[in-house]
Amino acid sequence: MLDYRYDTQLLIEGKNLNEDTIHDYIMEHFEGDCLLAVGDDEIIKIHFHTNKPWKVLEYCASLGEIYDIVVEDMDRQARGLKG
Repeated sequence: MLDYRYDTQLLIEGKNLNEDTIHDYIMEHFEGDCLLAVGDDEIIKIHFHTNKPWKVLEYCASLGEIYDIVVEDMDRQARGLKG
């Protein structure tokens, strides 16, 4: 069984974004692993494994426009089903 079920990926587009600040906030406020927060001050890509992807999406939406959102169920994928 996986510790974190959902692979959550998205892009945040905004102004004055800071990948280190976003990375630190997610790590401090949400349970999960495999976090990547990379980009520049106008666009950040997020990749995070968590059990509550909606919380991550809510936070990211507060920073700017979010798009290219993908939430995959890794538990279903591990069982050979569509994620």
